[in-house]
Amino acid sequence: MQTADDLDRLYPAHVAALQGRVGRALVSIDCGALAIGAGLTKYRFLDDRPDPFAVNPHFKAWVPILDAPGSFVICVPGRRPTLLFLQPEDYWHKPPSLPDGVWLDQFEVHVLRHADEARAFMPPRTAYVGEVFTGAEEWGFAALNPPALLDLLHFARAAKTEYELACMRRASTIGALGHRAALRAFEGGASEYEIHLEYLAASGLLEAELPYSNIIAVNEHAAILHYTDLKRTAAGTLRSFLIDAGGQFRGYASDITRTYATALSPFSDLVAGVERLQQQLCAMVAPGTYYPDIHLAAHRLIGALLVDVGVVTCAPEAAVNLGLTAVFFPHGVGHLLGLQVHDVGGHQAAETGGVAPPPAAHQFLRLTRRLEAGAVVTIEPGVYFIDLLLQKAQSDGRGRHIDWDTVADLAPYGGVRIEDNVVATAAGPENLTRAAFASIESSPSLGGRA
Repeated sequence: MQTADDLDRLYPAHVAALQGRVGRALVSIDCGALAIGAGLTKYRFLDDRPDPFAVNPHFKAWVPILDAPGSFVICVPGRRPTLLFLQPEDYWHKPPSLPDGVWLDQFEVHVLRHADEARAFMPPRTAYVGEVFTGAEEWGFAALNPPALLDLLHFARAAKTEYELACMRRASTIGALGHRAALRAFEGGASEYEIHLEYLAASGLLEAELPYSNIIAVNEHAAILHYTDLKRTAAGTLRSFLIDAGGQFRGYASDITRTYATALSPFSDLVAGVERLQQQLCAMVAPGTYYPDIHLAAHRLIGALLVDVGVVTCAPEAAVNLGLTAVFFPHGVGHLLGLQVHDVGGHQAAETGGVAPPPAAHQFLRLTRRLEAGAVVTIEPGVYFIDLLLQKAQSDGRGRHIDWDTVADLAPYGGVRIEDNVVATAAGPENLTRAAFASIESSPSLGGRA
C-alpha cells in the first residue's frame, strides 16, 4: 500500500497534469484563467441546520480538502496555482482548518476571513467552474461553467494520474476493511442498521464521508437495486447478504459489492456462478476496449448461467435476444469511477463534446466509451428476482421461458451482485478491489484510515 511519502512524490506530477488540461481547455474558450469554487454550505428549508457539505469534484481534484465551503483554486497557465482558503471568524462553529502537508508547496496559499475577499484575487478573463453563487455575475467572470471547457475536463478525467490511482488504492483498502467488518456483523446476527454501524467503525468514515449511501440488504431486500432502508430489527432467518459500500480517500472513491449465502444451496451456486463470470468480465478491461462490449458479454454469460441454474428454459442466445436476461440483470455492467462514484463523461463522444448513446436495448448503461490507459471502471454484473420485472415478463409472454418454481425457490434470497474496481493498463487489468482484500487478509492489524 502506498505511504504518505509515495503520495507526496506523485502529487506534483498530478498538479502538472491538471494544469496542462486546464491550459488546453482555456485556449478553447479564449480565457486566461480558471477559478474553481469548492461549493457552498446549504441550509434546510425553514431551518438553520445545514446539510452535510459536498465539495465540487473539480475542486478536490486539485487539493485533498473536502470541507472548505467558499474556497477557491485559481489556475493561470504557466504559474503556480493559487489556493484561496476560506476560514471565517466564527465562535459558534469550528472553522475549517487548513490541512498540513507537502502538497501545499505546490500552491500559493491565501487564508481568507470573508468570502468576498476572493474577488480581489481573480485575474482578468477568468472562467469559473462550480456552483453559481449569489452575485457571481457581478464578479466579472468571463464565463460561468462554459460547456466547451467542461467537456474537455470531463473527458480527460477518465484516465487517472498515478497520484489518483494511489488514492483509489487507499480508498479500496478502506472499503475492504468495512466490508470485512460488515460480514462479521451479519454472521453474528446483526440488523442491517447495526451492520452499517460496524462498516463505519471499521472504515473510519463518518456517514457524510461515504462516497454513497451504503446498500446493506439481508435476504429479499437484495432484490432492490439501491436498497438503503436499513432495518433496525434483525431478520429472523438469515439466508443471504448483499453489501454495496465504498470507501473514500482524499476525495477519491471505491465502489465494492459482495453477496453471501449462509448455506450451500441453489442460491450459493448462483453466487458462485456470478463470481466466475464477473472475473471473466474483469479480464476484458484493457486500453482500447469498447466498454459496451463488456456489457453485452455480461448478458451472454448471464444467459448461460440462468440456463445452468434452471431459471431460464430456452437457449442462452435466445434468452439474450428475447430480453429475458434483462429481467434478471436490468442495470449496466458498470461505470467510470474516481472523484465521483458515477464519474462524469461516461456518455461523452469526444473531448469536444457530443453524446455516445448506450445501445438501444440497454439504456441504463452509464459508460459508452473506449477505455484509455489509466481508466478506472466498475464491473458489477448481477442476477436479481425483482417482482415488478418478473410480473412484466409473465404478462408479455417471456414468462413461458422461465421456470417459475425455480424462481420461487430463489426469490427469498433477493439477488446477487459482485463488483470490483478495475484499472485498464497496457500490462493487463489491475483489480484494485481484489488487491485490497488480499492486503487486509495478509495484514490483519491494518487500520481503517491509513
